[in-house]
Amino acid sequence: MSVEIVAPMPGTIIEILVKAGDKVSAEDELIILESMKMENPICATADGTITEVKVKEEDKVEVNQVLAILD
Repeated sequence: MSVEIVAPMPGTIIEILVKAGDKVSAEDELIILESMKMENPICATADGTITEVKVKEEDKVEVNQVLAILD
């Protein structure tokens, strides 16, 4: 079952810490999102494997935009 990792707030992607194929555990940091001059880590919600990263560094994202897919 795939899990979509989404942006909890609008902002800019400043760092991507994973790539497709990486195995992650729940609560692992995946992406760093800058919003309102603060760095916010976006974490895995479950254990699994990253199947796709849908953003790149410096992308502007909106609330609930899919950032990565976890399988």
